[in-house]
Amino acid sequence: MGVPTPYGKEQRLKDLVARDALISNELDQEASKLPYIVLNDRQICDLEMISIGGFSPLEGFMNEKDYTSVVENTRLDDGTLWSIPIYLDVDHALYRENAGQSNETHTIRSGDRIALVEPETNLNLAIITVSDVYPLDKVTEATKVYGKNDLAHPAVSYLFNKTKSHAAGGSLQVIRPVTHKDFAEIRKTPAQTRADFENSQWDKIVAFQTRNPMHRAHLELTLRASDRVDGARIFVHPVVGMTKPGDIDYVTRVNVYRMIMTHYPEGSSYLSLLPLAMRMGGPKEAVLHGIVRRNYGASHLIVGRDHAGPGKDSEGNDFYGPYEAQEYIAKFESELGIKPVFFSMVTYLPKEDRYEEIEKVKEGQETLSISGTELRNRLKTGEEIPSWFSFDNVVKVLREAYA
Repeated sequence: MGVPTPYGKEQRLKDLVARDALISNELDQEASKLPYIVLNDRQICDLEMISIGGFSPLEGFMNEKDYTSVVENTRLDDGTLWSIPIYLDVDHALYRENAGQSNETHTIRSGDRIALVEPETNLNLAIITVSDVYPLDKVTEATKVYGKNDLAHPAVSYLFNKTKSHAAGGSLQVIRPVTHKDFAEIRKTPAQTRADFENSQWDKIVAFQTRNPMHRAHLELTLRASDRVDGARIFVHPVVGMTKPGDIDYVTRVNVYRMIMTHYPEGSSYLSLLPLAMRMGGPKEAVLHGIVRRNYGASHLIVGRDHAGPGKDSEGNDFYGPYEAQEYIAKFESELGIKPVFFSMVTYLPKEDRYEEIEKVKEGQETLSISGTELRNRLKTGEEIPSWFSFDNVVKVLREAYA
């Protein structure tokens, strides 16, 4: 199949997202009388990504045919490339009746219309029209999507410890967009980023995926990617949805990203936040990141060493090889609609006061690096963080957060 047009059809975008972010009163009134499901954090992230077009061509949560095809074949049932299943899990195919009228539970059936509710505000976010309800094959999903059935993998742990037994597939009607209390000016939808890129007449845009604070090595890597793609603009697109347990909170990270942006040459970079719930799926996640960044208007995606890797398995081995994600995404480049740009890691050469890609470092050449663990220890103890590693304004943000 060819590369899908971002967002799908124009009419679908109009159907999914309420015009001018206004509440659809008619749908909201209907939802208040419907049975409902209170969404968890991952489901809210997935709903937002579907509704704003970040997960195009998805128009709703996956039905059983799409779920099975993605798990088994890395494609939707119609053959479109898709690497990680996106579904609405439900407990034993049951939901609760709305409006506090009853605590009675009901079995979900095809054709049901169910309100999807935000837990903190109790507001109706969307209505799903159920196409089917199906049991999840968790062992097969863990093995074929994430590589092995090992609870040390955060997505596998989530699958077995938090994901419910069944899933409800169906199309969505959005009542109100998912809203956030912070950083509204840089929470851009795909339509907004594409419009900004078009208005700026940017045709080559290289996206940088990250869930960690950025330091000098990251700046250097993105600048090298820009040079490699004939001066492409740099699209810093960090994940602020669910990431790996134990990651630095997104508020601190966003404040770091804002500081990093001041170190790029003027007019060369663009920052926007991505409400994605990461699965830390390594190779499969790299493909998903490519699809998502294509929808946001990027022409290229940086895929680095151990892209979206979750760390060690229960036996102390890496879940994925250091360049496994690069090798995997390369298989699909012709149909992704976005070109991957491959890097190893960059390291600091103190005698030359510069960074270099590790594969280009000569044997015996002195290098310096600071691990994430060492950085956290230095932040806690107040020990110096050298200027070759990070910028003063970045370190200031991190020290304030750790204080």
